[in-house]
Amino acid sequence: MSPTDPLLPAASQAAPTAPPGGLLDVLNVAAVVLDADGRIVLWSPQAEELFGYTLDEALGQYAGRLLVHEEHLDQVIELFAQVMGGGGSWAGVFPIRHKDGSTKLVEFRNMRLMNDRKDLYALGLASDQATLRRVERDLALSTGLVSQSPIGLVVMDTDLRYVAVNPAVERIDRLSAAELVGRHVHDVLPDLDTETIEDSMRQVLSTGVPILDQEIVGRTPADPDHDHAWSVSYYRLEDPGGKVLGVAKSIVDATDRHRMAAEAHHARRRLALIADASVLIGTTLDLNQTAQELANIVVPDLADIAAVDVLDTFLTNRSPPRPGAPAPFRALAVKAAYTTAVDAADAVGELARYDADRLVSQCVTCAEPVLIGHVENSDLPRIARSPQAATILARAGLHSYLVVPLIARGNVIGALDLKRIRNPLPFDEDDMVLAGELATRAAVSMDNACWYQRERGAALTLQRSLLPQDPPRHPGLEIAHRYQPAAATSEVGGDWFDVIPLPRDRTALVIGDVMGSGLNAAATMGQLRNAIRALADLDLDPARLLHHLDRSSTGLDQAIATCVYVTYNPRRGQCRISTAGHLPPVLVRPGRAPELLDLPTGVPLGVGGVAFHTTRLRLHPGDQLVLYTDGLVETRDQPIDRRLGKLLELLARPQLSLARTCDLLLGALRQAEHTDDDVALLIARARSSAD
Repeated sequence: MSPTDPLLPAASQAAPTAPPGGLLDVLNVAAVVLDADGRIVLWSPQAEELFGYTLDEALGQYAGRLLVHEEHLDQVIELFAQVMGGGGSWAGVFPIRHKDGSTKLVEFRNMRLMNDRKDLYALGLASDQATLRRVERDLALSTGLVSQSPIGLVVMDTDLRYVAVNPAVERIDRLSAAELVGRHVHDVLPDLDTETIEDSMRQVLSTGVPILDQEIVGRTPADPDHDHAWSVSYYRLEDPGGKVLGVAKSIVDATDRHRMAAEAHHARRRLALIADASVLIGTTLDLNQTAQELANIVVPDLADIAAVDVLDTFLTNRSPPRPGAPAPFRALAVKAAYTTAVDAADAVGELARYDADRLVSQCVTCAEPVLIGHVENSDLPRIARSPQAATILARAGLHSYLVVPLIARGNVIGALDLKRIRNPLPFDEDDMVLAGELATRAAVSMDNACWYQRERGAALTLQRSLLPQDPPRHPGLEIAHRYQPAAATSEVGGDWFDVIPLPRDRTALVIGDVMGSGLNAAATMGQLRNAIRALADLDLDPARLLHHLDRSSTGLDQAIATCVYVTYNPRRGQCRISTAGHLPPVLVRPGRAPELLDLPTGVPLGVGGVAFHTTRLRLHPGDQLVLYTDGLVETRDQPIDRRLGKLLELLARPQLSLARTCDLLLGALRQAEHTDDDVALLIARARSSAD
């Protein structure tokens, strides 16, 4: 054999470089070449590993004597002769003696070779039988798993093209392997988020770090009308030498998990909205604010546009319209997540009459919600308030509509109107239930607010009818007064004042406060005022008058009240004052600091058992007596002493007209955050007889 003989051992000629073999490396196939006499002329590194002999130990040795037990030698020589003589090949399993003396079962494939000089050689390929059986089992297992697994398995090359798919992928995509192999994901599955999928594969190719359980939601040709969800994991594929071959993907149908997660999310959203509603709806007794709070709650979590419309008959306490007649609605609140279609809603405060075919009218008439999951153009005239509004909604992209009734104490008072424009999901049954729950909560608060406003209006009317209007001139006195009710969201109190003419040019000044609020307090105030006027005609001493008033008040509801009763005699310039648990009047003398009168306080009317006392006081011309109720000086965040000090400070300013003094006190002490109680204020200034 020449030095360039291709069958020479690797030690005697240069071996070409090549990347490591894949499966052959796994099988660890050994190559041995024998000459015609059976001597070893080529011994691969795998042969050294399989049989234990080094290259130097093996070359030139008779293979049979080196590797075969004595009892098998004749059989081996016979097989060798058959291969070399007949030119065929032989394959089988044979026991081989390892260098360490152990016996191994080795699977052989032997064949005859001939070089260009007609020299004959025998090539033997050998592998450990245990390794071959393990690889066969692994291959069978892998083949079974890949072909029968319900999990989709995909192999992509480094250009992100399909290389192989298993049957599960064909079922998921309803595309055959032939339709997938050689193409990109974006070519065959355009309705998926292919950008995310391909970015993930590039990341895995680059870093080698797997991406696990990525959720992909979309549609495939297998079900083009419905969304499905899959859990996709990505792994980089490498050969034994570390060369990157591509990306493997596993795909598991996660539609049920996705649906349950979505349902759980919707349930949490519903609970959160209901929890928010219990806190944020009905925070005041203001009807319009309550309606706006409802609209604010549902936008944008439930709808893109919300409108709260109530029947005008509910606001005016009239009977509802007869069936089939146009229903008058008044818009109390509108909320929009986007300004695109807000012009399609009724303006807040606007009154509109809707025919019976309008969906909001049907909702109110039947006391049932109306749901249109997918709005068609033919639906718009029944949804929109006008043709112009229908055009606006169509251009904005209105695609789903829901209206639910506002029901309080069994009566329909209006409707909550909901529209979706940019929210891609249509309204469904769960949304309808949620909207109904929110509407019911709000309707009760709105009904309470409306009832309260009616009662408050009645109480205010009663109270104002009982208070004196601009009184006539009284001898020796200049008088100014103010009454300021509590804020619209607070109940009417029982504060009052009065100026009563007495015999002999005298005048009685009265101020009082019935404990409690509402219509009952106003009625009690009226009864006390009338009782005082009746007792004043008897020309009683102030303490005696309060004593009789205290006794008569025991039969009245909400009869606990405070009061100051003053009589003034201009001829003597003398006041007589008695108090029943009321704040002390302020005496303002020109050139002196204003002072709170130090009077026996007494107990409120209706308590009984305690005597009242009369205090005498001289009033000189220019002196002022300031009577007021607690709403002027009491607040939750400041002590009463500080507020009374502020009152004295204001009264110490240069004297103004009594009317301006009243306005000054109310403006400085009656701040917006302190308007939850009503105020009565009465100022009297002594005049000389010449005046």
